[in-house]
Amino acid sequence: MNHRLPRVAFNLRLRLLSSYLLMLTVALGVIALALFVLIGNRAAPPEPTFERLAALTQGLNYIDFLADIPVDRDSQILHERVHELLAVFARTRNVRTLHIQVTADGTRVVYDSSGSYKAGAPVNLLRDGYKNRQLEKVLSRGSEQFFGRFHDPSGGEWLYCGVMFGRLRQLDRQRNGDLWLLAEPRPTVSLQETLAVFGNALAPPLLQAGVAGILFAVLLAALISRTIAQPLQRLAKAASDVADGDYSVHVPVSGPGEVRTLAESFNRMTSEVLAANTAQRDFLGNVSHDLKTPLTSIQGYAQAIIDGATDEPEAAAQTIFEEASRLNRMVVELTDLERLQTGKLSMNNDILRIERLSEAVVQSLVVVAEQKNLKLESSAAPTPLVIGDGDRLAQVLVNLISNALKYTPSGGAVHVATDAAPDGVVVSVRDNGIGIPPDDLARVFERFYQVDKARGPQRGTGLGLAIAKEIVEAHGGRISVESDGCGRGATFRVWLPRASAGDARQQ
Repeated sequence: MNHRLPRVAFNLRLRLLSSYLLMLTVALGVIALALFVLIGNRAAPPEPTFERLAALTQGLNYIDFLADIPVDRDSQILHERVHELLAVFARTRNVRTLHIQVTADGTRVVYDSSGSYKAGAPVNLLRDGYKNRQLEKVLSRGSEQFFGRFHDPSGGEWLYCGVMFGRLRQLDRQRNGDLWLLAEPRPTVSLQETLAVFGNALAPPLLQAGVAGILFAVLLAALISRTIAQPLQRLAKAASDVADGDYSVHVPVSGPGEVRTLAESFNRMTSEVLAANTAQRDFLGNVSHDLKTPLTSIQGYAQAIIDGATDEPEAAAQTIFEEASRLNRMVVELTDLERLQTGKLSMNNDILRIERLSEAVVQSLVVVAEQKNLKLESSAAPTPLVIGDGDRLAQVLVNLISNALKYTPSGGAVHVATDAAPDGVVVSVRDNGIGIPPDDLARVFERFYQVDKARGPQRGTGLGLAIAKEIVEAHGGRISVESDGCGRGATFRVWLPRASAGDARQQ
């Protein structure tokens, strides 16, 4: 697998580079397409059309013709003659001509060469701020030029250039004015025109941007792949080492946040695997030792009875019975521990007062304390109610108090206290016995782990604290231990959650 790690890192870098190049190509393509489509679909600027209409207005004596229209514009014959000339001009110049009458009531069409507007129809002329200097020079003083747009009834937007002559405006100041328009549809830019006009201008910058983007993508891919591939490569090698049985391997926490989280999780996993492997080895060693010692004793005393080599066969039989009982207790405790850890051990949930339970357990062990010349005290302050299995919780307290009595020398004292705690109840068992070395504090709740490893046949099975821990945690609680070291005693604390208000009302 180690030979494949460089290939994996190379493939990762190649994929990152390929993905960056693909994204860059797609982005440039989308930008180019968007530019062409947006430019192709938008209306062309109006200024070129305004300039062309202004040139038509100036050309072929059109202004002179309009300026020489007689003052009596209400003559029907005059209108028909003028409109005929406007029609000829529109047809020969391929432009639309309109005669607009402006009054205080609005703007109405008098004549439209295209026929879209009927005579007398209102028209909304939107004026633009554009001015044509050449047209301004040609117009007589007092005349005015107009540029803007209007929407045709048949659809579409039209641009216009119009003139209103000062002589007519002055004569008709109180009545109305005549506005003469030349108009063309507002052009749009086609995609073909866009490519023709802007293609040569846009292609080089897009090409240069693409080349620069590719170079940047290569550099970025190299940097990012280095920050990602190297930590992953170290993780892959560490995983290979773990697969080969090296559980002590750790990887540096580096790289992006996700890779750092992965490295931290991997290190935590290897630590837990190492701890589990160590606990498994210790378990096998402890259980084999604890089974071998009583079995050897049973075998030896039984052989002595068979051979008639013992002067006190009853004492030998008593020893065999005690060792067999110890083996039986070990099997029962192992069975209980397994059922607790798998959740198969059923418990009776009742409303309990821990101070009463603690007092009862203390009273049952007073005789044991007196036999060892120990002082067993208790202080049971009123505490909140808890929910739990009274027998199992009593088993926990018996184990903790019995251990305190066992490991406290004659003349010592053991104190049991119950107190209210945030959201629960705390039971503490404190002694001034042999204490627990700092290195053993973290392992006292492991199966078969024993602090005092030299007690011979009198030592326990090493399962009591492991079972106590499982029972407490099954009740949603916590168990902990504190000790200042050898000869300074130890304190075990059990926290249990308080019962809810609804459960407490049932008491």
